Amino acid sequence: MNTKKAIILAAGKGTRMKSDLPKVLFPVLGKPIIEYVLEALAPLELAATAVVVGYRQDLVREALAWWPNLQFCEQTEQLGTGHAVRSCHDFLAASDSPVFVVAGDSPMLQTESVQKLFDLYEQRADQGAVPGVILGTAFKDNPTGLGRILRDEAGDFAGIVEEKDATEEQKRIREVNMSYYLFRSSSLLNALDALRPNNAQKEYYITDVPAIMRKYDLSVFAEPVLHAFESFGVNTLADLELVEKAMRERQP
Repeated sequence: MNTKKAIILAAGKGTRMKSDLPKVLFPVLGKPIIEYVLEALAPLELAATAVVVGYRQDLVREALAWWPNLQFCEQTEQLGTGHAVRSCHDFLAASDSPVFVVAGDSPMLQTESVQKLFDLYEQRADQGAVPGVILGTAFKDNPTGLGRILRDEAGDFAGIVEEKDATEEQKRIREVNMSYYLFRSSSLLNALDALRPNNAQKEYYITDVPAIMRKYDLSVFAEPVLHAFESFGVNTLADLELVEKAMRERQP
């Protein structure tokens, strides 16, 4: 029985898009951004998919009403990505399944990449080491603006350092965090309980969860199975143009 799940974060306004339209509904080559994410997940035939809604949620719900097997979780306050995932507590608690978490403004997401993460999860579970989380990473020739993956001497995941906090040596690391996560539901729920807004914005960040899991001796893996182009997200109108250009170049 397929118990795999996904959570798509779609509650944000996208202030830098200079529009009242929810960011995930901005059209990319004539189609809302979030539809590309849903289309990438569709071939996996997941047991359930939750969409976190917040800002102008009526528009998001209406736009996605025709999609099968969707649930909606409401984020009542915009308090960060970790808070958004926490709004899916009941969805996560329903079964201790692997759950893929991704932002709804990730239109370059590829089905094969998500499948690789689920395959790695199952392989490790079969070996008796169920992951707390697997981070999907990639190597980029120009990693500017992205968090770098830190590894220990054995090559195992040691942490994520954001560019603003990185040393000059760390900035030369080419392996980057892509914000694609595959969690074990129970491990994620426990880590979310321990998540604190220890930052200037006083928000709860999903990027802090792997460190919490390591603190509690849960297995955390970083696997460079993603394509570099999958890092293209949409935060500004300039990003939108770049994504459309990348999509046109990939069209046969």
